[in-house]
Amino acid sequence: MPFFQGTALAACLTAACTISPLGNVPAGTAALTGIRATDTAQITAAARPASGTALPVSSFRAADAGPGISALSSGDNYAQYQWGLKNNGDLRMVEIRDRFAYGGSAYTPTENGPHVGLPIPNEPGNYEVLTTDAVAGIDINIAPAWDLYDGSDTNRDVIVAVIDTGVDIVHPDLKNSIWTNGGEIPGDGIDNDGNGYVDDYFGWDFFYNDPSVFSGGSSEDTHGTHVAGTIAAGRGNGGMAGITGSEHVKIMTLKALGTSQGVGTPEDVIAAIRYAEANGASICNLSFCSNAYTQELADTIRDSSMLFVVAAGNGDANGIGYSIDTTPTYPASLPFDNIITVSNLMFDGNLDTSSNYGALSADIAAPGTYIVSTIPGGYGFLSGTSMAAPMVTGAAALLYSYRPDFTVLDVKDALLQSARKLDTLTGRVSTGGMLDVGAAFGWQKAAQ
Repeated sequence: MPFFQGTALAACLTAACTISPLGNVPAGTAALTGIRATDTAQITAAARPASGTALPVSSFRAADAGPGISALSSGDNYAQYQWGLKNNGDLRMVEIRDRFAYGGSAYTPTENGPHVGLPIPNEPGNYEVLTTDAVAGIDINIAPAWDLYDGSDTNRDVIVAVIDTGVDIVHPDLKNSIWTNGGEIPGDGIDNDGNGYVDDYFGWDFFYNDPSVFSGGSSEDTHGTHVAGTIAAGRGNGGMAGITGSEHVKIMTLKALGTSQGVGTPEDVIAAIRYAEANGASICNLSFCSNAYTQELADTIRDSSMLFVVAAGNGDANGIGYSIDTTPTYPASLPFDNIITVSNLMFDGNLDTSSNYGALSADIAAPGTYIVSTIPGGYGFLSGTSMAAPMVTGAAALLYSYRPDFTVLDVKDALLQSARKLDTLTGRVSTGGMLDVGAAFGWQKAAQ
């Protein structure tokens, strides 16, 4: 992904970010507090985030009934596409890439006239077809964790702050997963709880400085909606399966990135972190990155009691991943105990070519390529470390809810120490492994 210069932060989508609508659901009403109406002209002109290009669903094919998830979450129609939760090896990705640059564009053909010019051929067959087949078992092993979690009667409530673009708070798969501020009366124009934010019932939009955490009808909030769905979409309600479900884990929507480019400032992120902590969030997802270091942001994260799950970033201007040990990106490269930095794993067990990595700075890999989740008004695929991070965030929230005796740092230890080792990840992430939620649920901390 292209970095934004200076102190701007950008959502960590791949340079070829993909958004593929899989279905439509009612968009809700813009009259509800927390939703900003968008006029027709804006809707028509809305751009996809980070140079996104549409991907026909047929470009990512599931053999027969899909990757076998139906037996895992049979009540969710789109769960069959969620290879990150259960991968039976039934997927194949076919890419068409340029083999080399076409040089014919350096010249233009002559028009009518007495000139002699170079013959300009039609563009040659200078492309190659690359096929990537899934490897069975490259998934987060969620089934045993769900069995334990669903059978427990001691699960605690957990608030997860999503500091990102906005979130579609009326999406049918998210509406029951959204945190609300019990100290605020929505829409009365009064700061009822005296926290300095008027009508912050659903959280706060730090980008536009108002309580409208969702720009209804626009694609601006696609990124945050997708992240939220991976973490906490409802299970068994006809859509897709979120890792935590909606009963005990709630998403605190804090919009700090805006416009169709998904950019924001460190100042807004700092304010959002402080809001999250003051209002009870224990885990925070940060699916954005910058090449600029900001001391105050670093200090705010370091001094927070929350666990931060951070995207490692998506490579250079050509979309090629690099080591964030030698070329830091932030906040991914911050060396703090309360951060988990996540790289993007393909369904064949290799890091995506766009994914940043680092034996010191990146901790773990998780599925992040062609991830289906909620988008405003429906469901779609997105790719990038932005999609890998919420896999880990969802796992962290699920485990933290299941184990009331755990601190958030215990959760970090459990996730990293139980990571499933892969030869392809040796020297690429500090654990040398990928997220394994089932194994994390079986982890025991050492006796004190």
